[in-house]
Amino acid sequence: MNKFVWLTILAAVFTLSGCIPRIEVAPSKEPIVINMNVKIEHEIHIKADKDVENMLKAQSDML
Repeated sequence: MNKFVWLTILAAVFTLSGCIPRIEVAPSKEPIVINMNVKIEHEIHIKADKDVENMLKAQSDML
């Protein structure tokens, strides 16, 4: 009985070892190219009080 159990286990191991899937990760033959045509624009808006605006105008007249 002992030999029968071991033969059954051995047969199961051989059977299951043939069912292991194989996964491969292969690099591509062509290099990866990233084209970055980016246009960046920005605007800055400043809001000032009338008093500050008048003061800046007065100082710019002095220069």
